[in-house]
Amino acid sequence: MSDSGQSERDPTRRFSSRVDNYVRFRPGYPKEILALLKSECGMTESSFIADIGSGTGKLTELFLANGNTVFGIEPNREMREAGERLLKAFANFTSTDATAEQTGLPAASVDFIVAGQAFHWFDRARCRKEFARILKPGGWVALIWNDRKTEATPFLIEYEKLLQTYATDYSKVDHKNIDDEVVREFFSYAPMKVKIPSAQQFDVAGLKGRLLSSSYAPDEGQPGHVEMLRDLEELFNRREQGGRVEFAYDTVVYYGKFD
Repeated sequence: MSDSGQSERDPTRRFSSRVDNYVRFRPGYPKEILALLKSECGMTESSFIADIGSGTGKLTELFLANGNTVFGIEPNREMREAGERLLKAFANFTSTDATAEQTGLPAASVDFIVAGQAFHWFDRARCRKEFARILKPGGWVALIWNDRKTEATPFLIEYEKLLQTYATDYSKVDHKNIDDEVVREFFSYAPMKVKIPSAQQFDVAGLKGRLLSSSYAPDEGQPGHVEMLRDLEELFNRREQGGRVEFAYDTVVYYGKFD
């Protein structure tokens, strides 16, 4: 089986060929997340945090800069190594080759579990048991996504149509499949939910990189890749303003404790 075939089946390998674009073109996370968790959950600089599915370290960096000790759990080697390069200056960072379902962390060792743009890849039943094991009594879980708005502008509507046309398994792996009901089932109640607006602007090269950072977009050499980029450039030319297009997001944060 080819690497691309294996990665389609194994979520821990899906981003192996996309790390550079992920680092350069995926959004970071707003600092308002820190203010939220401090005010609502009692997070302090001394809180121990497990970032599950830490990837290239975009969410991890937010907490490290706040002074927290953070354990990054990431099974994808290329993503994990990119995160280690980004975060090498932080002595309070520990990077681990492990999964959400088997983190390798000691029992009752962390105050917070966070997952940025990652929970939709987890085995929910198994990771819930693992989360409950590693959390200290009274610990919190925060599930976070940068949720791209799909209907806010004509450009975003047409970008969504392009994904529906070319993305290999978009409908199956889109994080939007994780809705309030799925999260309620995971927590066994409806946790708190907050939305924080944010945006990114791209020139045409950045737009291509942003698209190719997505695991469902046909990569170079795969069917539809050339046609997809052709249509993307045509879309950019129709909708750009001042040489840029804008992605609008709601950063969605679900937070709560386990019963």
